Amino acid sequence: MTTSELLKRLRVQQKLLEQEVLQHDAKLPKGQQRLLQDTERFNDTLFIQTGAELSSCINQINKSIQQLEKLINNKISPNTILLSCQRIQDRFTAVKRAMATTSLDAKSAEQQKKMRIAKAQQRRHQSHNDSGFNWIAAGVMQNSHQLYEELNKHLNWVKTFEQKIQNLQSKLDSCHSTDKINMQNEILLVHRRLGKCRQAISYIEERIQAFERPQTHTYRRFNR
Repeated sequence: MTTSELLKRLRVQQKLLEQEVLQHDAKLPKGQQRLLQDTERFNDTLFIQTGAELSSCINQINKSIQQLEKLINNKISPNTILLSCQRIQDRFTAVKRAMATTSLDAKSAEQQKKMRIAKAQQRRHQSHNDSGFNWIAAGVMQNSHQLYEELNKHLNWVKTFEQKIQNLQSKLDSCHSTDKINMQNEILLVHRRLGKCRQAISYIEERIQAFERPQTHTYRRFNR
């Protein structure tokens, strides 16, 4: 086969593959596009590409054929030309394989996403369990609405404890000496509860910020 025939054959293959890729990309479900949007589906020695759509691969194959034509025109050694042809054929094969496995790749990406979410939730649960605020239900940490409800609940407790301390302090001055120790111990206990409640408020506020930060990032990314 002459070099001109070789180039013609490669261009025909490239055109046929381009039509298949265009059909493939046109039929892609939105869900698969979303799942694979950041996925590299090829070894970077074959293609620089991310996502479910494969049209960029056709452009890269076309550039490879153009480079091959330059090599032939510059009368480069047959071995170099052979290696270049083999590389182009490898790219043809890789694109066909990618088209055939798009659904499988999307399912794999979905499973990995679920695993990442599960691990993140597990880390948050563990962090919550280690925080010392076990009286706050772990499920509250997964819901911003419930977090705000929990925050309001603790703010109300702070007011209640502060009022109780004031009432006890006013009674302490007038109570019988035999009751003072018990009264002082009760005041100390309420102070401890107040301190723990304030710590919990700081903890909940941090969780609210952590919960809303990735949502803000996502909003900005899709509205740039």
